[in-house]
Amino acid sequence: MKRLNLGCGTDIRPDWVNLDRVPLPGVNIVHDLNDLPLPFDDAAFNHVTAQDVLEHVAYIPLLRELHRILRSGGTLTIQVPHFTSAYNFIDPTHRYRFSIRTFEFFISDSSFGRGYYFDFSFSRVVARHISFMTRPLFYNIPIEALINTHYRAQKYYELTMLCALFPATNITVTLMK
Repeated sequence: MKRLNLGCGTDIRPDWVNLDRVPLPGVNIVHDLNDLPLPFDDAAFNHVTAQDVLEHVAYIPLLRELHRILRSGGTLTIQVPHFTSAYNFIDPTHRYRFSIRTFEFFISDSSFGRGYYFDFSFSRVVARHISFMTRPLFYNIPIEALINTHYRAQKYYELTMLCALFPATNITVTLMK
């Protein structure tokens, strides 16, 4: 099973292709994600992970490239800051904000009905999760569990004042090609 750790930084994973723009120890391929296409053949990977990457780059062209290099049935796991996260505003390199619903735009037959926006689409969302800071904010533990019981609960959280009262930290979404 061939797996790509995109924008790995110091998170070097054994038996993965670790790609970063900085030649850190353990990085297999040095490549700037703003320089597309990526240096891989079509359908080269079964799984790609992009942890804390998409908020830094023009992510729509990059998603198109990730779709290209994923095999049919392959998965892409994305972790990005939630739009309520303080980290969005602390890090001056963050260019984009994300909702749990953002990646629905890249799914064929999504509820948004905007399949004509892009020339590529993933088949479905396999998993969605909104994370919350739990230390020292212990009260976020039951909030996180409640919000992640169902996609409708996640949407309700984002559409109401709950997201202002209980800001999230990250979104993790897994898409299937």
